[in-house]
Amino acid sequence: MRLSQFFEELSSAYDAELDDLLTDSAGHDVLAQRLLLKRSQLPELLPMIEFSPEMVAVTFHGGMDFSSPEVMRDLASQDPEDLPSWEILLESVHLQPWASELAKTVLEDPNGERFLVVTACLEYLHGRNKPSSESGDRRQRNDFDDDRSDPDVDGDDIDLEEAGADWLAEQGFDRKDRHSGDN
Repeated sequence: MRLSQFFEELSSAYDAELDDLLTDSAGHDVLAQRLLLKRSQLPELLPMIEFSPEMVAVTFHGGMDFSSPEVMRDLASQDPEDLPSWEILLESVHLQPWASELAKTVLEDPNGERFLVVTACLEYLHGRNKPSSESGDRRQRNDFDDDRSDPDVDGDDIDLEEAGADWLAEQGFDRKDRHSGDN
């Protein structure tokens, strides 16, 4: 599939934004909580849709289904000035009920329609990359999940926490011990 330079750059930024939201500093998967927070902040984030659409587009992550991959592949090859209207694209994009409510808020913005078209393409591209080769966020999540579920690796989790705490202490941060005693 040929991506326009516009979508190639934005897709990379979108994936990076999702990666940033994926885990907290302790490596715990917090994507769902962070997305809920972003969704609740959507009205305040709307001014960003012109200069950083990927940072707002993540609010729709997981809220779109695509009935026509051909339409989406064609969309991904378009330059910004050639994008179809949201109404036309809606024939191929189906929104989850919660995403439909977000879309109503976005459409109140003068640039909302274009933003939704861009968002749909970014979400399609992100989802398309997952099955063929696990994307970074899935690979990272699986690394943590695999370590926690493997009984032979349990000790490594504590060692990683201690190593991280040691490194932070070396950088001048106060040590926050999670356990009252040593193991």
